Amino acid sequence: MDSNYSLSDIAAVTDGNRNGGMFGGNGDWGAWIILFLLFGLFGSKPYYAMQSNVADIVEGGAIYTTLCCCLTAGIFFEILFERMLQATGKTKLSMVAQMTGAIINIIMDPILIFGLLGFPAMGVAGAAIATVFGQFCGAITAMVLHLKYNKEIHLSFKGFRPNGHVIGIILGVGVPSIIMASIGSVMTYSMNRILNGFTSTAVAVFGIYFKLQSFIFMPVFGMNNAIVPIIAYNYGARHPDRMKKTIKLACAVAMTIMFCGFLLMQFIPHVFLGFFDASADMLSIGVPALRTISISFLAAGACIIIGSSFQALGKGVYSMCVSIARQLVVLLPAAYLLSLSGNVNLVWLAYPIAEIASIIIILLLYARIYKKKIRPLFD
Repeated sequence: MDSNYSLSDIAAVTDGNRNGGMFGGNGDWGAWIILFLLFGLFGSKPYYAMQSNVADIVEGGAIYTTLCCCLTAGIFFEILFERMLQATGKTKLSMVAQMTGAIINIIMDPILIFGLLGFPAMGVAGAAIATVFGQFCGAITAMVLHLKYNKEIHLSFKGFRPNGHVIGIILGVGVPSIIMASIGSVMTYSMNRILNGFTSTAVAVFGIYFKLQSFIFMPVFGMNNAIVPIIAYNYGARHPDRMKKTIKLACAVAMTIMFCGFLLMQFIPHVFLGFFDASADMLSIGVPALRTISISFLAAGACIIIGSSFQALGKGVYSMCVSIARQLVVLLPAAYLLSLSGNVNLVWLAYPIAEIASIIIILLLYARIYKKKIRPLFD
């Protein structure tokens, strides 16, 4: 068992689960805020205790999660106003709001963690406060931009009445997204449990991988958000040729980005791990981990883009099924079985195995949806 633990060790559990994307669905903001508040107050410490037996990680993780969950209103309102900006095509303004929160978070992190510029050194608590502060700044920015530039949407509760039909449509799109986000968190939690059976360093490597892969996946997810309305609009306008062209072009760009990420992980994984002051023990686990997991990048780009076409055509359930199959039906069982070998380096093979299964399933589903929804438009 390792003797030294840092913020990155604590973040291995925290960021891994956070990156599952808990905020992707629709719902009652007030209810979610209360739910997160209760979890922050009563569930944080037990949650971390189930994933690690290292006191410093459990205590630090509980502090971080408690603060973030109890003050989570900022991220919800930021997402609310960002989505309204995106809905009217003002994606640049949405980007400004996101970047504002992220940049402020980055600036405040070292100040509050290490006690710079006269602030007290707060460690993990400082990282949490910086995160929450950045979220509120992003929310305020998004709200101001919405009120100033989003003239197409006027928020008013005057005469508001719940409409069952509209709620049903929202839930039809939102529930699969919520389930997919939950699946990501379940997968991360389970992988942490599997890897913790080897060493806490393996868990830390897993958390570092999540941080690194976000830089590669982020542009693909951004493009994914952009093509969903394009495909949906052209489906409504009965322009199948434009739909096909959009999907093909997006797949080509996404696969190019992912291939570049694959090359970086193959040739300079030690450089990326060095950003986190990786010890020799972490390098011995991290280098083969990044090289093995990145093999899955080769198919992931196409999977993301084709999956977005399911959502654009009102088949979000298809995306949910692919996510369940990839992360719960294939990845976790494969990781567990490979862990029985006693070699942590074999566990990472679960990722390319799951991605192969995912691309097969997603191509079969795309052939089905093409036959039923796209090909008839050519007639």
